[in-house]
Amino acid sequence: MREKIKNLEEFRALQEKFTQARSHEKRKVLVCCGTGCAAGGNLAVYEELKAQMEAHGAAFELSLNDSCGGDATGIKKSGCHGFCEMGPLVRIEPEGWLYTKVRASDVAEIVEKTIIGGEFIERLGYKQNGQLYKRQEDIPFYKKQTRRVLEHCGHIDAESIEEYFSIGGYAALAKALFEMSGDEVIQEVTDSGLRGRGGAGFPTGKKWAQVAAHTDEPVKYIVCNGDEGDPGAFMDRSCMEGDPHKILEGMIIAGVATGSTEGYIYVRAEYPLAVSRLTIAIGQAEEYGLIGDDILGSGKSFHMHINKGAGAFVCGEGSAMTASIEGNRGMPRTKPPRSVDKGLFGKPTCLNNVETFANVPDIIKKGAAWFRSVGTEKSPGTKAFALTGNVVNTGLIEVPMGTTLREVVYDIGGGIKNGKKFKAVQIGGPSGGCLTIGSGGLVVMDEDSCMVNIAQFFMNFICEESCGKCTPCREGTTRMNEILTRITQGKGRMSDIDELRDLAEMIQVSSLCGLGKTAPNPVLSTLQNFEEEYIEHIRDKRCHCGTCKALSQYVITDKCIGCTKCARNCPVEAITGTPRHKHVIDTTRCIKCGTCKENCPVGAIREG
Repeated sequence: MREKIKNLEEFRALQEKFTQARSHEKRKVLVCCGTGCAAGGNLAVYEELKAQMEAHGAAFELSLNDSCGGDATGIKKSGCHGFCEMGPLVRIEPEGWLYTKVRASDVAEIVEKTIIGGEFIERLGYKQNGQLYKRQEDIPFYKKQTRRVLEHCGHIDAESIEEYFSIGGYAALAKALFEMSGDEVIQEVTDSGLRGRGGAGFPTGKKWAQVAAHTDEPVKYIVCNGDEGDPGAFMDRSCMEGDPHKILEGMIIAGVATGSTEGYIYVRAEYPLAVSRLTIAIGQAEEYGLIGDDILGSGKSFHMHINKGAGAFVCGEGSAMTASIEGNRGMPRTKPPRSVDKGLFGKPTCLNNVETFANVPDIIKKGAAWFRSVGTEKSPGTKAFALTGNVVNTGLIEVPMGTTLREVVYDIGGGIKNGKKFKAVQIGGPSGGCLTIGSGGLVVMDEDSCMVNIAQFFMNFICEESCGKCTPCREGTTRMNEILTRITQGKGRMSDIDELRDLAEMIQVSSLCGLGKTAPNPVLSTLQNFEEEYIEHIRDKRCHCGTCKALSQYVITDKCIGCTKCARNCPVEAITGTPRHKHVIDTTRCIKCGTCKENCPVGAIREG
């Protein structure tokens, strides 16, 4: 049972206790139990490891977790390690070895050879270009990153506050409570240059100062935006799952600095593990007296609540989010007044996203100069990204601001899958654009990606997620989606291109909220960089990528060996030719069923 910490001296003594306990740990196993690896079967790996260790009677640590009623075998559930392409993942300490694509059937060998015998199992190690990497930090995917927010994700038990204490957790809060005034905390954050990591990039210190200036308000709020709705994005989810106390500490510090006593974390209900880990973390922090009244005997109070969103993309916008927390329909409102003056329940509210709050503890502990030591002058620090799509190494990464997309895609991501050519990257979700070689999802596309189809996909998403409050967004995006759909079906007109641009400008200028104003970005960016594909769809009635089925054609290439298999299997007899000679498809008769391509033994038929 955890006892409430009554003062600063007790806190420091407790932290020293767990820091020392961590330093005495011998071998331990960290099983990635983030959402990705859990879906891949790592929960079964975790349970099998526990069973095998108990059978061997090999409790090889834990002064740390055992002292808190945790798993005495030294096996820990961690958050996301980030290397999702190679999951399920298991890390072995103290060596720092990383095993990839682990299955429950591998556990017996891991216990016998590695945990007991100290031997590295090469077949479970990561290999790139013929080279074997044993240590996680040596793998190029990790070595080229600068992990600050994600520093402890995958390295600690995500459900243990004692582990967080052992790595210096809540020391920044103690410093903010006893060594700094609220104004000094805000000044440190301001000097760091930390900008909001949710997409808008507003200076964090400035926002905090605006909330703190409302000295006559008895109640003020801190709100953490964990409503991560962009397709392909999972940065915030991984932070909440892997290092929840870091986010809580950042929020409490914000509360102390701004004079706010209530905190809300708005999390997507589709993130059950994040909700569970945050709930556990809040309960542990309350037991120790780090959340509640008279924190560490300082006289300061802060209470924390979790609000589960129902999956509305628009609730990622600040005023829609606060409306949802209040129990109303999540819809944006006109501004001013802004949230810093009149936000949640009509009171001054400091609203930042998960990653922003996660940066705060290190800024307070290590200082603004340390934070500014990486990144750019105007945007210091690092940024976490979810790297997905047609890239070799998908996963969760963190790099200094200013890092080029080429470095992300090729140096960290390992380049494009199957040796294909890079074409574009969708950055920032539906509110972003498709760039050629920035909020957080990076969806990499190869040469076979149809950019008109991509634009239509995101516009359809935006139409479905529009709250419908303002006419420009509700009607304008629907019209754009209709035009894009028509183009992908081969019914487009050349005038459609100008109409798309006109509609986009109208939506950007007159929409009520930021989500509406950025809704046309996928279309505008693809028009800017790939207008020739729109023209191809409209004028030539062709999609050379083969994505838009109404426009695709099956073509027999020079690889054809004349085996006649395609002709014999064509249901409409659209293929002609003689044995041992190249065959031909009559496109006027072809029904585009794909049977010929499926049956070709030499891959001589392409769709495009």
